[in-house]
Amino acid sequence: MAAMLKKALSVFAAMLVAATVYAAGPELRADHPDTYVVKKGDTLWDISGRFLKSPWYWPEIWQANPQIDNPHLIYPGDVISLVYIDGQPRLMVNGAPPGEPAPDLGPKMREADDGEAIPPLPLSSIRSFLSRPRVLSQEDYESAPYIVANEEARILTTDQQLIYGRRFNDGLEVGQQYVIARPTLVYRSVPDGWLWQKDKRRSKTDAWEAADQYRSNWREWIANRGEDLLGYEVEEVGNATVTRVGDPATLYVTYGDKEIRRGDLLLPVEESPLPMNFYPHAPASVPADARVIGISGDFDHAGPADVLAISAGAREGVEVGEVYSIYQPGETVQDETSYPKGTVREFFNPRDKKVTLPDEFVGHVMIFRTFDRISYGLVMNGVRPVNLGAILKEPTQL
Repeated sequence: MAAMLKKALSVFAAMLVAATVYAAGPELRADHPDTYVVKKGDTLWDISGRFLKSPWYWPEIWQANPQIDNPHLIYPGDVISLVYIDGQPRLMVNGAPPGEPAPDLGPKMREADDGEAIPPLPLSSIRSFLSRPRVLSQEDYESAPYIVANEEARILTTDQQLIYGRRFNDGLEVGQQYVIARPTLVYRSVPDGWLWQKDKRRSKTDAWEAADQYRSNWREWIANRGEDLLGYEVEEVGNATVTRVGDPATLYVTYGDKEIRRGDLLLPVEESPLPMNFYPHAPASVPADARVIGISGDFDHAGPADVLAISAGAREGVEVGEVYSIYQPGETVQDETSYPKGTVREFFNPRDKKVTLPDEFVGHVMIFRTFDRISYGLVMNGVRPVNLGAILKEPTQL
């Protein structure tokens, strides 16, 4: 009875500690400043990191500023102050706690260009990923118009030349604009222990082209059965305008930063601009089995300021601005101390000899663009290289 009571008290104490830690909320850095003047070149992540141990908790202590039109935007020259309201730390811009006079900073309303606002992360690292890559579903890929030929039967073409496209829907009109997209990678998820995956990989990335849907290869068909298609990645390489309707239709290339090929796809122009002002925050939940399936530059390892492709997207609830911790799955090693080679103990206990090491924290990633089943994120900080297959978990403090 005494042992049971002792155990119950231990469990209660652990729950109390956990609740206390949770209730404490965001932790301030020991060396945090009382004020900080925003400078050109700053990012929201950097500024938050000056005050907080975990920058993604920024929304929880930010005090909306009523002095400017958009209270979430910060500009060079703004003064961010750490104040306490009802005993809780808050960050205010050009303001003061209730009951105290605000600093005299001139006009009460600001009409600043949102483009001058401090970005959440270094836009130079992600600018091309905000527009150029897209991820298509199986349906989008199979129905997208494609380039069947170039002007004067050239294999390659550039801007200010003609191209010819097929597979347009009814209603095509002269003057319609399209994005020219180059097929790059196809992402698939592989279940554990699948027959053809002896190494139990959880993701698979291959190059693809538009004609793949018409090729019949029984080996690939068997190998791909049981795999879950996540999406087809394409890279935007130019723009074109329809000049003649027909089959094929004629398009004039208005812009191209790469040579345009037969088999490139023609996709609709995205009307709505992508969000540029998003804010780091912890996710409501972490999608099951979310992991790194691609690294910018087609490398096997990534570090700070590198872009990652993640095997989860809007369908799994992933949102722009969410921050995740990245963990490298623990390796499986042989315990040769308790099970020496060549011994009876090793022979009769082959499974017990294998030991899986704990997952190791390697850095944080912030999501900046989502598709249906794939997202792009930027490595914000790292203590070790991020490898393909790394898994995502709740954001944790360094």
